[in-house]
Amino acid sequence: MLQAAMQIPPETFLIDRAVAQPLQLQLRRQIVLAVHEGRLRPGERMPSSRALAAHLGVGRITVTQAYGDLVATDYLIARGRSGYFISDRIEDLGPGPATLQEAPRFDWSSRLDGRNLAARRKDRPTDWRNYPYRFLYGQTDDRLIDHAAWRECAVRALGRRDLGALSDDQYDGDDPELVDFIIRHLLPRRGIKARAQEILLTLGAQNALWLISEILLDRGAACAIEEPGYPGLHEILTTLRANVVPVALDSDGLPPASIPDDISVVFTSPSHQCPTNRTMPRERREDLLRLAAEREIVIVEDDYEFEISFAGSTSPALKAMDRSGAVIHIGSFSKSVFPGLRLGYIVADPTFIAEARARRGMMLRHPPGHVQRTMAYFLSLGHYDRQLKRMREAFAERHKVTSLALMRHDMNRGATGKAGGSSFWLATPHGVDSDLLARELRPQGVLIEPGRPFFRAPEAGSGFFRLAYSSIAASDIDEGVRRIAELGRMLAGRD
Repeated sequence: MLQAAMQIPPETFLIDRAVAQPLQLQLRRQIVLAVHEGRLRPGERMPSSRALAAHLGVGRITVTQAYGDLVATDYLIARGRSGYFISDRIEDLGPGPATLQEAPRFDWSSRLDGRNLAARRKDRPTDWRNYPYRFLYGQTDDRLIDHAAWRECAVRALGRRDLGALSDDQYDGDDPELVDFIIRHLLPRRGIKARAQEILLTLGAQNALWLISEILLDRGAACAIEEPGYPGLHEILTTLRANVVPVALDSDGLPPASIPDDISVVFTSPSHQCPTNRTMPRERREDLLRLAAEREIVIVEDDYEFEISFAGSTSPALKAMDRSGAVIHIGSFSKSVFPGLRLGYIVADPTFIAEARARRGMMLRHPPGHVQRTMAYFLSLGHYDRQLKRMREAFAERHKVTSLALMRHDMNRGATGKAGGSSFWLATPHGVDSDLLARELRPQGVLIEPGRPFFRAPEAGSGFFRLAYSSIAASDIDEGVRRIAELGRMLAGRD
């Protein structure tokens, strides 16, 4: 945690010589307002009177008198030769003064249509660690992360040998060592053969989906998505105002026969579908690729949670089976290393990668060089594989414990989660609305994900919810499931 005390730079303060207010009074009011607004915090050190006077172009006596008045009113504390500090008695000082002249506020509502905020999910609490029974997807158990190994790799990436990778602007380039490891060690596990010009690093799968959608759908092209499907993709397509056609899943995932004729892009997660965990059989993958070739459809394959699957081998990736080059493959390290890493990659035809690289370069150039090189070391030194093994073992145990708990508490109706991963997709107990269930569970310390965000038509998700076990200890699962079942019976009037 960062320490509270810091040196406040003189540039924090400004003097307006065009107003009639005395300079000393202006300075005092600025400091008082900044204290009450929380911009200056207890214990922080004020600039020296000499430095602040030089910056403001005023006499030193003006600053020292302002400081003296603020000490007298308990806004500042004088500490001998150490200088002046923000007082720790701010809460006792009462409300701060209003600014003398409030300028008319700019009307941003006339410039913004609100579609980005409308698409944003509001069911993901930031204080999730405070809940003892957190069945929340997308977070992880800190005990499964090899902190020491990551720290070792981060320090190594700071060495002189890697100074260029750390400090240079690579323009739109990516770390060659990380790209090389992805090509030679990760992609072959999915049956994919690729060259460096077919790889683009991204800030995770979400960034990859945004980049792909921006390029392929900015001219009104129609796309098909899985229903239910990944909420993050819904958000992107909503803000782009894309022509979206949801395709209902069956027991084998996305059915190619249900894809309309006028579709130009299909988004799918065939290896481990989000959120149902269904795996698309090889025959269906071949049918989907055949359909794509006949209609000249682009397939965007999100290789969701493949790395942490513990249920045995799956079919090769669609990209590995693709002969025409129409498949765009997305991979991510966010689930297999840790969520805050936000690092992933796109594998696609060199022509598309060149376009995507140029589009990415206009926004962020490239992911941070230090993060890329640290990840390269984490992979090449074997830490990645060891952590994956630990995560698979933990998730296999939690999957078993959760499955038994669901059976014990009669909550396994419609459960899907046989392909491994880190969650179950469930029907709500007794058909209770999932938003209501989630809301009423929070005071009991239980977090679940209601089903509405996973559907293009939100009302279709009212009877479903996702139960993830990546961030909850195995010993807490049964009690959490019991609370869900008990509250479901109560809300349904079955007690």
